[in-house]
Amino acid sequence: MRYAIGGWVHGFLQNAWFPYGTLVVNVAGCFLIGFLAGLAEQRSLLGPELRVFLFIGILGGFTTFSSFAYETFSLARDAENFAAAVNIFAQLVLGLLGVWFGNALARLI
Repeated sequence: MRYAIGGWVHGFLQNAWFPYGTLVVNVAGCFLIGFLAGLAEQRSLLGPELRVFLFIGILGGFTTFSSFAYETFSLARDAENFAAAVNIFAQLVLGLLGVWFGNALARLI
């Protein structure tokens, strides 16, 4: 689904200079995980097993960014502001460093 939606967005926008497809997928995943979490928490509609399946299995397969966003939101909501900030920093910086080091290693091989 991620590939199909991303491709559709890029085809719709034609010659996009920005990765709009990824942005759309990530924002949609974040919206869906927020919506479902709200239903689960406010109305007790989703049991713990179904919540894990939907959040990690389905939406995590769609975009892991939605899991990251929800976990950061949960930390901030629970007044764990330092942990939320560390999570944002670590995910972003370490993720970019991982891409950079992986790319550098590939160039050496």
